[in-house]
Amino acid sequence: MTVRVLVAKPGLDGHDRGAKVVAQALSAAGCEVVYTGLRQTAAQIARAARDEAVDVVGLSILSGSHLEHCRRVIEALRAAGLEVPVLAGGCIPARDVATLEEAGVARVFPTGSSLAAIADYVRGLGRAA
Repeated sequence: MTVRVLVAKPGLDGHDRGAKVVAQALSAAGCEVVYTGLRQTAAQIARAARDEAVDVVGLSILSGSHLEHCRRVIEALRAAGLEVPVLAGGCIPARDVATLEEAGVARVFPTGSSLAAIADYVRGLGRAA
């Protein structure tokens, strides 16, 4: 099964190099990747996830507002009737990982995470389905 992944940049963060690198790595690993571009709202991300029928949503957040953005996106996905794993990556301090997981984030990949580890995890989600 090919895993369809939505890579999104919530909020006003204008730095997308990392998101593009991860999207390219996932594509090279055999995933179908949809990249939403910069400055997406939670509602836009949920709509794109629904319209694109993705299996996973990956959020790239470098602004420090990861707690708020992850919660909003998860709420928007649930409101849209979507139960897809949400992954978060970027500048996320270790002290916030448990809080993000309690909020519903399936896995956190902080800056410096291995692209192979991210791809392996995402492909594993496809095998588990």
